[in-house]
Amino acid sequence: MDSSKHLSRTYRLGILASLFLCVTLALGVFLGSGTRARFVEIAESWSSYAENAEKKGVWISALRGHLGYGGIIHNFKNYVLRGDDAYRQGAERQLAQFDRVMTLYLAEDLPVRERQSLETIQATIAEYRAMLPIAEEGVRLEESARVIDRQVRIDDTAAIAALDRLETIWRDNRRQSTGRIISAVAEGEALVSLGFFVLFFFVLAALGLGFLLLLLLRDMMDTNNRLLEEFKVRHRLEVSEQRLTEAVEQSPATILITDTDAKILYANRHFEEITGWDRASIVGHTPKFLQSGDASRETYDEIRKRLRQGREWHGIFRNLRKDGSSYWADTTILPLMGQDGEVTSFLSIAEDITEKRKAREQVVRAQKVEAVALLAGGIAHDFNNVLSTIVGSVHLAALDAEPGSDLAGEIEQIDIAAGRAQALVRQLLAFARHEPGNPSATDLSSIVDEVTHLLEAAVPPTITFSLKTGEPQMWVLADPTHLHQILMNLCSNAAEALGSTAGHIRIEADYLQEEPANLPTRESGWVRLMVADNGPGMTFETQQRLFDAFYTTKPLGKGSGLGLAVVEGLVKDMGGSISVDSAPGEGARFILILPRARPGASRAAPQESPTPRGTERLLLVDDDTEFAATFRRYLTRLGYQVEAFTAPLVALERLRAEPSRPNLVICDIIMPEMDGEAFARHVRQLRPDCPIIFCTGFNPGTASFAEPPMAMIDKPVDPPQLARRIREMLDMTSAG
Repeated sequence: MDSSKHLSRTYRLGILASLFLCVTLALGVFLGSGTRARFVEIAESWSSYAENAEKKGVWISALRGHLGYGGIIHNFKNYVLRGDDAYRQGAERQLAQFDRVMTLYLAEDLPVRERQSLETIQATIAEYRAMLPIAEEGVRLEESARVIDRQVRIDDTAAIAALDRLETIWRDNRRQSTGRIISAVAEGEALVSLGFFVLFFFVLAALGLGFLLLLLLRDMMDTNNRLLEEFKVRHRLEVSEQRLTEAVEQSPATILITDTDAKILYANRHFEEITGWDRASIVGHTPKFLQSGDASRETYDEIRKRLRQGREWHGIFRNLRKDGSSYWADTTILPLMGQDGEVTSFLSIAEDITEKRKAREQVVRAQKVEAVALLAGGIAHDFNNVLSTIVGSVHLAALDAEPGSDLAGEIEQIDIAAGRAQALVRQLLAFARHEPGNPSATDLSSIVDEVTHLLEAAVPPTITFSLKTGEPQMWVLADPTHLHQILMNLCSNAAEALGSTAGHIRIEADYLQEEPANLPTRESGWVRLMVADNGPGMTFETQQRLFDAFYTTKPLGKGSGLGLAVVEGLVKDMGGSISVDSAPGEGARFILILPRARPGASRAAPQESPTPRGTERLLLVDDDTEFAATFRRYLTRLGYQVEAFTAPLVALERLRAEPSRPNLVICDIIMPEMDGEAFARHVRQLRPDCPIIFCTGFNPGTASFAEPPMAMIDKPVDPPQLARRIREMLDMTSAG
């Protein structure tokens, strides 16, 4: 009986144990399948979020950029308002990018509402695309912004609302995916807690099984917590990465990231806008396509050395755009370090300083020109007095020298040297005065013939000249003297560049068939003049400073550095332009664009006439003793009665004592005690009918009297010219 009872109890315990084991196994299966289902839900929700929400978020962000500030609508409206072609180009570039994003988005399997929103945006952008040619036509016809706006106005509120719906749908989907993940995680935690509570009571009967289950549950909870924490961290990283991406993309500087082999990994939007290269075509390539050739190999070696050492480099490059044009970039290159301290990549940040550099160069150049003007004004008066004395004395000596004698030859050499000094002073005064020439219809071919004829006798016989013109006579609107000076300077520089080596100077002139882009439209058109040589050429740095005052590459004493600066000033005074095209070893070409003129009368060759003489009484006033003495002797030899004074106050006292004595007054303008204009006013009070001739080396003001006659002669004074002017004014006064 006891045995049967024990057997029965054992049977019952066995049944209970079996039931307990079955319940345990069932509960384990239930908890395991429920937990697995929650993790599957988490994985599916996460996959949906990563594959759809992120991708669509990028597309929607791109669409927002195309419709917002700096996008299609912004550029279109700015183009209508300002007529700036840069906004039209920006709109066209944004349209192309918009089409790519829209194509990728519409290719997805989308809900009806989401697809309808995309189609609404696409339809509105299509309206802007259709209105862009109308806006271009209005800008071309120079219609007002209000008129163009009425023609192309588009209601884009539907598109903006559709974009807001897209963002709302995207946020709802993302919120739903996130909610699914959080809900699944929460349910998983609840199931785990339930299983832990139930198994706590079973652990007394199955310590071994409970212990294993506890280990399993602990691992599951750790995994679940790690997954939840990873999700939170990843969410924070996504937000931070999105902010960083927006900041980099919208940065006003160009940003370039390369690997340690200098292959491009990333370029921001501003880099595309500045250089014209799109990111897809440059990723994987080195930035050599930006190099202009100005920086030396040593510079790049230094950059690589500093970056490998973990140090940054800063400098300025002249980079090339895709279209071949260049820009100046203030560049900083930084090494990017990994967690182990090793360099993993390089970051280049550059600012376009082209306009700043041009503005700074213009200021420096203006300061140089101002310095030249101050220098010229300071030395012109005294220097021209000295030259006038030399020219006058040479002329007096030539009158006494036997023609053909050695003395006559020496005097001629002095006269030539004085002429060269006069030319240098005229170049200085060209900066100081900024006086425009007297433009007239001038035959360019005849000027070229004169210049080449003069230079052929002065340059080595190894240098040859050639002239090619579109027509026998090329007419330009220019001052003949200025045109002669321009050609003489350019050809002389070309000859000096060739030196004693065999070379060729080529001069070409033709009428332009098209209007130059950098000059205004002229009814009569433009003439292109080119002076080229096959000499050693110039570097880019030399070309940048070529037209600066006092800049020269010639040896000391061989050049003043004013020739090309004067040429540029004279060409601009004519309303034209000048440019240079050169490279080391390839010679130089100077290209001038000059205003064309209608054919005019040919210039008559000047005829020599004898120096006029007279017996009238002249009053000569000049603070330079040598000038006064020299020209007193010269005018006395012509028969005039000359009284010369170096002090204007003494001369004025002499005039007051006998006002009727002089028939003509000659005076300097800049004198101590009393300037020439003040002296002339006193002369007018004493002798209203007395003609006055001003002789000046530098006239900072204007001296003018209506009656009686007044004339102005620049120093250095040519003696025969002074004699002719005196005779003209005396005859004019006596005839009146």
